[in-house]
Amino acid sequence: MKMKVGFGFDVHQMKEGHPFVVGGVTLDHHAGAFGHSDADVLVHAICDAILGAANLEDIGYHFPNTDVKWKGISSLLLLKECVRLIAEKGYEIGNIDAMLVLEAPKIKAYIPAMKAYLADVTGLDIDDISIKATTNETMGFIGRKEGVVAYAVCLISKP
Repeated sequence: MKMKVGFGFDVHQMKEGHPFVVGGVTLDHHAGAFGHSDADVLVHAICDAILGAANLEDIGYHFPNTDVKWKGISSLLLLKECVRLIAEKGYEIGNIDAMLVLEAPKIKAYIPAMKAYLADVTGLDIDDISIKATTNETMGFIGRKEGVVAYAVCLISKP
């Protein structure tokens, strides 16, 4: 069995009155991440981890923000395509571990729904998806609530 690890990172600016989609779930919050697609920072980091593990460039390479085809699209559809791309190379995902960095809102109550969406799209068992969150202790652009960051790692294998 051949195994590889991928790392992903994403960051988005927060804007007042904009929807805040994280892990496919729209959070109840006064501000949301802004971007070309639905700006789902968690899914974007996961996509980059998956693509990186398979040496398939990055999310911007496959879904450029200059292409109107991806404007406003659900990032879960991008994730589905990333899973398809690695499957074409004979890989499957073993697990995903992700970390959100944001000051607000608290996401603990949303994690089960996020994991369910991610499991559905990736074909993973919910127990193979970890989502955690932390604050930036009020420091920097995250601490000022100007942005949100996500990190992700994944293991892929070729049976």
